[in-house]
Amino acid sequence: MKVALITGITGQDGSYLSELLLDKGYFVYGIIRRCSLINTQRINHIYDNKNLKLMYGDLSDTPCFTNILSIIKNKFSELEVLEVYNLGAMSHVKVSFEIPEYTANIDGIGTLRILEAIRTSGYMDKIRFYQASTSELYGKVVEVPQTELTPFYPRSPYACAKLFAFWTTKNYREAYGLHASNGILFNHESPRRGETFVTRKITRGINDILIGRSQVLKLGNLDAKRDWGHAKDFVKGMWLMLQQDVPDDYVLATGEQYSVRDFVKVAFALVNIKIEFQGEGLHEKGIELSTGNVYVEVDEKYFRPAEVDTLLGCPLKAEANLNWTAETPFISLVTEMVWEDTTEYRDFYAKN
Repeated sequence: MKVALITGITGQDGSYLSELLLDKGYFVYGIIRRCSLINTQRINHIYDNKNLKLMYGDLSDTPCFTNILSIIKNKFSELEVLEVYNLGAMSHVKVSFEIPEYTANIDGIGTLRILEAIRTSGYMDKIRFYQASTSELYGKVVEVPQTELTPFYPRSPYACAKLFAFWTTKNYREAYGLHASNGILFNHESPRRGETFVTRKITRGINDILIGRSQVLKLGNLDAKRDWGHAKDFVKGMWLMLQQDVPDDYVLATGEQYSVRDFVKVAFALVNIKIEFQGEGLHEKGIELSTGNVYVEVDEKYFRPAEVDTLLGCPLKAEANLNWTAETPFISLVTEMVWEDTTEYRDFYAKN
């Protein structure tokens, strides 16, 4: 039986990856943080799977990884390969400016803790490690599109912490021979995306407007351009990286780019509201011309201290070496998210 260990299993990517691995016959260990509230909603549908084992741990706690690796080694004495996927992180870029030290500890040093636990485990040669890197590493981009060779220019504490993790992973690969790969993933979304991220904020905001809970959706930088794909496609790329004989670093992206403004227009159009934007800067508004209703406003509190204006990935290396492509078109992604997040509106409409 193949065995995997996932940090951040209760997050968007962790939930899709655990589904993928369980479908492939893996025994999956997932590390979860202790919390006073139940935070396993994204994996409730697989919670009772006999091949899933959840264990408490934290990226700030070195001994937990040493203990978990020892438990896995003892349980699977004939283990050929253990795949370790480090998806856990403080992943909100804007929030990282408010808690920079915590972000560095979890996203940067947390990766080092795992790598050291692997190095001293006594069976490092049987472990393959995946580090969740990010397109935020490119920050103030020096070229478009961005490839594996594009210089990094991080623009947030989150990106700086992830840069440390990227180079530490690369260093352990070169210094100790660890099978360790970085996946430089561009924006990937889904109905399971955290509700404070802009895409979910848009789709949930539409539902709130439709049922009358709110009147206006307030957003930050509408000009920001991103390469948006579906998380379920991207976790396949993670898995493929660890199936290679030789570890390496890969960009995963769609190769297409849309602005936040584009996302808003498409999302509203799916519920038959045609939005046009008028004005500039803080005075820009999204208006339904047929009614004159203002549905979108700009609020400076959502601006980052240092903005990342444009991200566009070149996935040619992953396509060639991994036979990986992003399969979900942008319109399909937005449609799925709007459909899931307007369930409350559809139920309300059906009852009334």
